[in-house]
Parts: sequence; structure tokens; C-alpha cells
Amino acid sequence: MQPDFPKLLSSQIAFDIARTMLDGFDKHYRLFRQVSQQAKSFFEKSDWASAQRTSLDRISFYDKRVQECVHILEDEYDEEDLTDDVWREVKLHYIGLLINHKQPELAETFFNSVCCNILHRAYFNNDFIFVRPAVSTEYIEPVQGVPTYRVYYPKRDGMHDVWKRIITNFQLKAEFVDLDRDISYVETLIEQVFGHIQSEANHQIQVLSSLFYRNKGAYIVGKAINGHRMYPFVIPILQNRKGKLLLDTVIFDPALITVLFSFTRAYFMVDMEVPSAYVHFLRSIMPYKPRSEIYTILGLQKLGKALFYRDFLHHLRHSSDCFQASPGIRGLVMVVFELPSFPYVFKVIKDHFPPPKETTPAQVAEKYLLVKHHDRVGRMADTLEFSYVAFPRSRFDGELLAELKATAPSLVEEEDDQIVIRHLYIERRMVPLNLWLTHAEERGDEEALEHGVREYGNAIKELVAANIFPGDMLYKNFGVTKHGRVVFYDYDEIEYITDCNFRAIPAPRNEEDEMSAEPWYPVAKNDVFPEQFDTFLLGNPTVRKYFMKYHADLLTPEFWEGRKQRIMQGYIEDVFPYPQEIRFCNQMSASGPSSQTA
Repeated sequence: MQPDFPKLLSSQIAFDIARTMLDGFDKHYRLFRQVSQQAKSFFEKSDWASAQRTSLDRISFYDKRVQECVHILEDEYDEEDLTDDVWREVKLHYIGLLINHKQPELAETFFNSVCCNILHRAYFNNDFIFVRPAVSTEYIEPVQGVPTYRVYYPKRDGMHDVWKRIITNFQLKAEFVDLDRDISYVETLIEQVFGHIQSEANHQIQVLSSLFYRNKGAYIVGKAINGHRMYPFVIPILQNRKGKLLLDTVIFDPALITVLFSFTRAYFMVDMEVPSAYVHFLRSIMPYKPRSEIYTILGLQKLGKALFYRDFLHHLRHSSDCFQASPGIRGLVMVVFELPSFPYVFKVIKDHFPPPKETTPAQVAEKYLLVKHHDRVGRMADTLEFSYVAFPRSRFDGELLAELKATAPSLVEEEDDQIVIRHLYIERRMVPLNLWLTHAEERGDEEALEHGVREYGNAIKELVAANIFPGDMLYKNFGVTKHGRVVFYDYDEIEYITDCNFRAIPAPRNEEDEMSAEPWYPVAKNDVFPEQFDTFLLGNPTVRKYFMKYHADLLTPEFWEGRKQRIMQGYIEDVFPYPQEIRFCNQMSASGPSSQTA
């Protein structure tokens, strides 16, 4: 029987609620775009501190607007007026309001967030919220005159002139050191990588109309199309010390482009009228990256989280393996488990921690929130935080379920055939570095072992550049991604570098001091003695050899204290999301841009 739509859509209350919710979302996205547009001005003025602060502040915009909308609805309407029929009609009115909307997928997620804040989880059902998208995002066109991407034709206009137009069309209000020189580097590199790509009559270059801003860089994102072949590229624009612009390199390698858009990095600031069109373009150059991750890296993390959960539920329905404890050394703070067929891990904070841990579950949650709002510089895994997640009980390994009930009973409950976890974090699965190094040694693969140790030190140094001290630096707290990068993922002991005191161990005063099992000198809470890292990190001779080759400075308080002073003086370090060796200043002759590096 078909529903009686005229009867269903008869409630003025339902329409008013739908209108209020969409007004709340429109306010959110208007503010989101305003701060994203500010990134251009910050970049032009080299105002890195403001760019960083605004990027971090933007993360909390969504939750603030949701709470504003919830308060309006709770103040306006009595609970007895909001019947099941009204809620169903609210959704139908909302769908109607989304016709011709430019961000319908984001607006649907906002609707769900408001509903889930108003209604108890046991009360709302699939009729009330958007379990699946109701409005298509295909072929949505901007209305403000700027297309999602621009198309250029080198065969008609000449390669050099085309690249010049591509760069100047962004209308950056800062002078280039030597744009023609940089374009010649781009042309040379393109010819080396692609060959003569102008051979096809329909050769064209497509470039997204907005720059992607993050930290101290602006990124041009595009693709060259030549017949049936497609070549993605990203061009970073940096500034030298005098505030003049330069093209730093061209990134062609799909793996490096994927790393640039990694889950371990801060979100980009991009002005997008139609975000789904940007996601569609980016997926064309990164076809294996889930849409959830692309939306997230664009700063639209709430939709990314919703899409991730839809993908997870879909995977559960089409798989049969069981959740089990993740391999590696058991942690003192978290229970970590995984579904072997799914490339993520699930982390639950234990109710109590054994010695020597002196933290609390609330403090651990604060550390994870700190990381969410911090620049992760490609070395800290982003986390998805969920509440009240229901899992099929039949898919839980018995030993894992027993461990969860024993260590986190306040967060685990059973409802019929489901296990409900009240609070958990989800991260990309990586190989624990301690296992990675062990396996490399067992295989006799010293090259891999050297790479792991070098990457480990690089990760720590880049965390230091972002004002993060890992705290617990054991290898088990770091993971190796599929691209071979070492990433930190255990946050319960992190501190700001600026809150730590890096000290040298005082010389013993006498033989009794030298033989003492306890320190003979006073130690404050945030005192760190880098010399001690040797004791618990470098027991393996091969590991020690490569650590001392690349990162011996990490064992000195001078290294740490020097970086701390730079941070306190307001200096923001350069952390490049691509290898140094591909930069023009390292590829060209000494007369090239080496003296103009950022």
C-alpha cells in the first residue's frame, strides 16, 4: 500500500522543524566556507600562526552548530508534540528542502546529528534518520560562477602558456621569485615522467579551481588527460624567507599523492561550494581511497565518519570472520581488537590501569581529543570516535569478549544478540613497529630494518616539530603503514614539548650514587632525560647501529631543548608531506632554486 503523502505532509510543526534544522546546517557551512576562504589571505601574508589556529578551530564548528540547533528545537517544542508521525514527516520535508541544495550529503549528516542528540538511541529508528543518502550528489553544479575545475588545452595554447595561466588563475596576491623559471622546471619534469603527452588531439589538463591550503603550503591539484590515459599531479606552492612564491615540485607518483591526502595529516582548508564534486575529482586520481577518508581530509570529518560507518556495516553484512584481539604486545590502557577482513582496529579504554600508569580514562580521552585538534604532520593516526556501537554477538571471539568484560565492564553491555560498546575509537590498522622490526631481522632483511629505524626517528623529529612529545617511545606504540611510513598511535602519555623539561643526568657524586638503583637527583613530573632512551630502545645491536647513524641527536637534551626554544619563540617548522629529493631545489643544478627554498 502506498503511503498517503498529502496526509503525511500536513504538519506545520514538522515543516518548521525541518526548516530550522536546514537553517542550522546552512549557517554551519557558511561559516565553514568563510574560514576556509581565509586560508588564502593567511598564505599570502605568511601568517602561519593564524592559519594553524583557524584550521584547528574549524574542527569544532560542526558540534557547536548542532548544539545550537538542538537547543532551539528543545526550547520551541514540547516533547509530547514530537510524535513518531511528526518525526517521519520532518524527514520527508527535509528531503524536499534539499532539492537543488549544493551540499545535500552534508545536510543529511547534520540532520542525523541533531536527531541523535534529541532522541534516545533506543527510540529513534531508520524512519527518522538518513541511513542511506536520499538526495543524489551527481552532477551538482556551482551557482556562483566558478566551476569545480578548469580545463586547459596545451596543444592549442602551448604548454608554457597553459601552465602560466593555471598558476595565475588562482590570483595569489604575492610575487613569485621567478615563475617562468619554475614553469620550465615543471615542463622538464613532465616530459621526463610522461614523455610527449601532447600527442593526442584531445590532450587537456583539468585543475580544481580552489587551492588546497595546509600548514605553510598551497597545493594545485589536477590531472592531465591524453586520450584514454590519465596522469594525476599535485604542485606545491611555497614561500621563501622573503615571502616570495615558488613552485616546489610536481608530485606525479600516485602513492605520494595518496600520502599527501593521508589520514595522518591535518585537514586541508579548501573553499568548496559543491564538496561532492571535489570528492568525485579526487577519487578519479585516488580511486582506492575511500570517500569517507577524502571527505575527512577536506575537513568534513562528520560526513567522513558517517560514510565510514556505512561502509563498516556493509562489510559486516558481506563477511563472516570474527572480531579478535589485535596482534602485538597487550597495552595497559586500551583493549585493541580487529576484524581481520577489515583494515581498521577498534580501541576501548579500560576502566582501570595497572602500575606504572598514573592516568585515568578521562585523561586518556582528553589526549585523544588533543590529537584530533592538533597538526598531526603525517605522523599521528587520525581517530574516529564513536558512542554506542552495536556489534553482532555471534561475530565476537569468546576470549576477546571475556577480556572486554573483565577490563572495561562500564563500556560493554549485551542486548539480545548484540554487544554494545558505549565508547570506542577506530583507527587505520598498521603493523606494530616492534613486530615489523622483528620480522625484518628474522628475514635477514637489513635494508628493511634500517628503513624502519630511520623512519622511527624521522617520525619522532616531525612530532617534535609539531610540539608533541610522544611520552612512551617504545616501538610497540608506533605502526608502519602500507606505504612504509612510521606513525605514532598510542596517545595516553603525550605532552607538549613546551611543557617538558629536558635534562642531562647529573654526574654521580660518589660511588654510592653510581651504584644506586634509584635516582640520586630530584625528578619533577615533566622532567625528561633523553640519555635514558638508550636503555629501553637500543638493546638490539643492529637497531642501535642504524639509530646512531641517523638519530644519535635524539639521545641528547640539547636537541630537545633547542627545538623547544624554537617553538616557544613562535617558529613553525617546515614539515614536507613529500620526499626532499623530489623538490626542484634538490633536483636542478646549483644555479637552480636551491637558494630560494622555503
